Amino acid sequence: MTSAAFDVLGIGNAIVDVISHSDEAFLGQHGLVKGSMMLVDEARAEALYAAMGPGVEVSGGSCGNTMAGVASFGGKGAYIGKVRNDQLGGVFGHDIKATGVSFETKSATEGPATARCLILVTPDAQRTMNTYLGACTGLGPTDIDAKRVASAQVTYVEGYLWDALAAKQAVLKAFEAAHAADRLVSITLSDSFCVHRYRDEFRALIRDKVDILFGNEAEIKSLYQVDTFEEAMEATRKEAKIAALTRSEKGSVVIKGSETWEVPAAPVAKVVDTTGAGDLYAAGFLFGFTHAKPLAECARLGGIAAAEIISHVGARPQQSLRSLI
Repeated sequence: MTSAAFDVLGIGNAIVDVISHSDEAFLGQHGLVKGSMMLVDEARAEALYAAMGPGVEVSGGSCGNTMAGVASFGGKGAYIGKVRNDQLGGVFGHDIKATGVSFETKSATEGPATARCLILVTPDAQRTMNTYLGACTGLGPTDIDAKRVASAQVTYVEGYLWDALAAKQAVLKAFEAAHAADRLVSITLSDSFCVHRYRDEFRALIRDKVDILFGNEAEIKSLYQVDTFEEAMEATRKEAKIAALTRSEKGSVVIKGSETWEVPAAPVAKVVDTTGAGDLYAAGFLFGFTHAKPLAECARLGGIAAAEIISHVGARPQQSLRSLI
């Protein structure tokens, strides 16, 4: 394999997170399912935003968070995602470049506003997300530069992209370009609701195109429609080349063929906000993987990154992940 300019190229929904503390009563009052991610239209986003308490605005998006994590470990990352040429679009572009990630996707000059995710954090640290995709839905095949894809060891995408047809086509184009250049591709299942929407497509992708799969316990059980994690592991083993499955405080399990590695969670003094835990686990794992670390070590690095992210509000690292290893 030829040398790569980037360790990881991420493709995702470029979203600015608005994070606010909430209580169970607020969720009930607004018909929100705790711990879920719901897609909302602009009117619903505006109404929820008006009703929420004070919020912190930070650039997010699942894959954007992962790429910020890769950079925090000292990895070389690039990102493809669509924003509008508006205030939040400027915030997103500035933030991701400031982490050291290369971001060259052209901003939309018309159409929907930059995407935002309204995140309500309850006292148990669960996050309930309401996402207005906005400009994200404009991501399409023309935003994919095959040479840029070929310049990365691994192309990593979020399952959320399946919610927009053009974005899905962009991902498939990127996967083809990666494999044509003898590179690897990776996907995260993103959310059990997302899995429910695209179960058959995701399973076909995992069998035919994906080299590294990420998912949490709820997502992988939903994917294979089984009741236990053990059943999900065995089903995954039959279809995925490499799978890294997270289990919150139980740590993670990595599967490759008949081999299994169980890695404990990294200690964390206090869980403040679980937003981005899976995103940062993927960052640590992919950093390790692209630096030729054994799979168990990749999982350990993922756990370290996840522990850092759940110790504070927000889904981007607040201290150098490199300093933690």
